[in-house]
Amino acid sequence: MHIRRPAAAALSLSLVAALSIGCQGGEPAPAPAGPLPTAGTPAPSSSAPLVPGQDSAGDPYVPGDGNGGYDVRHYSLQLKIVPSDARKALDAVATITAHAQREMTAFNLDLAGLEVSRVEVDGRKADFSHEGEELVVQPSATIAGGGDFTVTVAYSGTPQPVNDPILGRYGWIRTADGVAVACQPSGAHTWFPGNDHPSDKATFDLALTVPQHLTAVTNGESGRKTTRNGLTTTRWKVEQPMAPYLAMLAVGDFEVKEGVTPGGIPILVAVDSSVRSPSVEDFYRVKAQITDEWVKLFGPYPFGSTGGVVDNADVSFALETQSRSIYGDFDPTQTIIAHELAHQWFGDSVSVTQWKDIWLNEGFASYAEWIWGERMGGQGVQSRFDDLYQGTPPTAWQVRTGDPGRDELFNGFAVYDRGAMTLHALRTKIGDDVFFSLLRRWAKDHEYGNATTAQFVALAEGVSGQELSAFFDAWLYQPSRPPR
Repeated sequence: MHIRRPAAAALSLSLVAALSIGCQGGEPAPAPAGPLPTAGTPAPSSSAPLVPGQDSAGDPYVPGDGNGGYDVRHYSLQLKIVPSDARKALDAVATITAHAQREMTAFNLDLAGLEVSRVEVDGRKADFSHEGEELVVQPSATIAGGGDFTVTVAYSGTPQPVNDPILGRYGWIRTADGVAVACQPSGAHTWFPGNDHPSDKATFDLALTVPQHLTAVTNGESGRKTTRNGLTTTRWKVEQPMAPYLAMLAVGDFEVKEGVTPGGIPILVAVDSSVRSPSVEDFYRVKAQITDEWVKLFGPYPFGSTGGVVDNADVSFALETQSRSIYGDFDPTQTIIAHELAHQWFGDSVSVTQWKDIWLNEGFASYAEWIWGERMGGQGVQSRFDDLYQGTPPTAWQVRTGDPGRDELFNGFAVYDRGAMTLHALRTKIGDDVFFSLLRRWAKDHEYGNATTAQFVALAEGVSGQELSAFFDAWLYQPSRPPR
């Protein structure tokens, strides 16, 4: 995520309020059938004890997010989106395939602010109750541990943006000609039910149905479009596992350009027609160039396509939504684009296990941003490190980079800059060849999975042959400026 700062402050974070686009393939998707007819009822009381899954992933940074007892394998989302309908902008059916990690007579899905009309488990009607942001499902039969099950949820309404006093405004953002959706860290369950925590990644397919004068873009690669009764439906596939918060969508009047980068990676970009800059051609060119350069530095590109969306959303951030980063209504610099593209390796393919390790996302992407700035003829990486080391006041060093706390989750210095400084100090300590070999190993060893700071420290020690625990403790966990 990159948070756009006013004036000359060039701190980089990476959370974009927009959507994503893809390439063609697959069968045409019919318009969603709409909500299934019968409203559900709260789960009845029973003399038999319930064996529910946990109602949280247990991450203190996002209390209540995620659930336990199962692992989602796949989301299939049929979304009819009419942005101008204030009462019901979204009419949807979600089908979720999951693996039961234990026997369950009930389980939870995260879903906020939308009306659920019916729930089915393995094709049979299930009882449910909607308690705040938790959809509690009681299937008609016990789910056996160790097997797969499917839950279908029909729901509708107008998703509302998240307005968090600490984390700001994000999620479903209405634009002049449509909607832009970016969800870090807890916005996915405002528009589809699921296990909304990065520790549970899954593949996706999405059928997006919108008024035919609009274009819809999301993650992954797209199939053929069909138009019927004034509505256009496009099916998209995300074939590599994705954390729910990295799912995005954008609906609006877009100029779209797609092709293949010089290095052979499919690319799709979209720029809203009302955005003054960048042009779709310039955006395409820079995205393609940086993607190919990061492949040389970080290893094979992890997803089926690259690209991005610039939307006319009134937000000042960009987000590394998987395969297709999204940007608010501003002209992203090359360094911001470099930041979001680096996240495709560090944050999207290799995702955090808990949010306390967010420096593994933002520190890595910020350091890539520094490298790209140096390559463009801007400030050198060492010079930037020196300026921050000498010029940052003592109070800023008190936030622990490796566990900053929820209030400091997107702290510009502690998470982004000190995270990047940690990597540069490590590079200086172990040498360029070993350092960049380490980054490639990290991306390869944890591809499509989740990882922790402890795992990165262990890999750094193994690759370098050095004992680094004191080094990482000083840079990530001590509330003071580390020794040089």
